[in-house]
Amino acid sequence: MKPFKLGERLLKELNKKFAPTSMLQLKVAGYDIVVRTDDNGDAVQAFVGKADAHGAIRGDRFARTLKYDRAGTRIKDHWERKGKAS
Repeated sequence: MKPFKLGERLLKELNKKFAPTSMLQLKVAGYDIVVRTDDNGDAVQAFVGKADAHGAIRGDRFARTLKYDRAGTRIKDHWERKGKAS
């Protein structure tokens, strides 16, 4: 499997607010996704690929960098591929 890049459809889904500090399973555009959220309900880690019989994702792992200024305004929002997920 070649390295995967997050597309607009997946990014749109990952930019939504979720339950704070949780792990969620989603299915978007034919991919199985497991998302880990932070205290604010923002997705900060995503495992994208196909789930095996045990529910583990075989595919790619992504991490999100979120930075805020002193006023609480988001100044950086960047997803980065961290390698394979198995």
